[in-house]
Amino acid sequence: MTVNGWSTAQIPDLSGRTFVVTGASAGLGLVTTRELAVRGARVVLAVRDEERGRRVAADIDAARPGVDLEVRRIDLADLDSVRMFADGMHADHRRVDVLINNAGVMAVPRTLSPQGHEVQFATNHLGHFALTGLLLDLLLAGRDPRVVTVTSVNHRQAKVRFADPTGERGYSPMGFYNTSKLANAIFGYELHRRLGAVASPLGSFLAHPGYTATNLQSSATTPIWRLLLGRIGNPLLAQPVDRGVWPQLYAATDPGARPGQLVAPGGPGELRGHPAPGKLSAAATDPEHGRRLWELSEQTTGVRFGALRPAS
Repeated sequence: MTVNGWSTAQIPDLSGRTFVVTGASAGLGLVTTRELAVRGARVVLAVRDEERGRRVAADIDAARPGVDLEVRRIDLADLDSVRMFADGMHADHRRVDVLINNAGVMAVPRTLSPQGHEVQFATNHLGHFALTGLLLDLLLAGRDPRVVTVTSVNHRQAKVRFADPTGERGYSPMGFYNTSKLANAIFGYELHRRLGAVASPLGSFLAHPGYTATNLQSSATTPIWRLLLGRIGNPLLAQPVDRGVWPQLYAATDPGARPGQLVAPGGPGELRGHPAPGKLSAAATDPEHGRRLWELSEQTTGVRFGALRPAS
């Protein structure tokens, strides 16, 4: 993949294409939604707070009248909400061209989801796993269909906690955030492997924003991480969100993007800069990790991906 200073100015016309963006009411998701919409895409804002989502849609429309935006509620931590969202999409849409698994929570105290899963793992990974599986038929009906899963450079610091996925035996807010981001990376790569095994037209892409100043850091509910990341790290080190979205927008829209490739900022440490090939950890591409996480995710969500079989 050669990017050569790619920016949003190079996004092609997206008229006639339908995108679903999770976490579309703030941060990376909001800017992603705006950039897609102003280039003609129909964008479904998949948000937990519908009122906030409607305000965001109204603001984008006010700046660029005539954009095609649709607001739908989803709480990715709640698998019942994910299913309701997917049912609504099937009722109202014949296809989805691109799903951007963007939403996330970060460094929160140990909390369990309605189904009893650790909430960072539930929101960042399990909800997106389930959503992708439940929308799979709509994606397979899309034109140049893609799934873009947003991970983090922090995935390289993590391990998958197969023996204690809920943190019952020991919990670290940032440690479990990193685990959820590794799960994103494993899922995106394993989905790529399984799609390739059946020669599917659907592509699975990975992206991360480097160190980008978003509400994710400043809204961390653990005070020490809110201080370190939001009040100290963001002003000193982070790039603006308008640049942090470049990797996921490149993965979602550019004809040159390669399935299975991690797209990351091209600067030192993959913290900032124009999109470039990123480095996945060995754990992220390990076939055994992919198999085990896939089986765990199927068991905990009840969602299976139809004809996709494990790659040999």
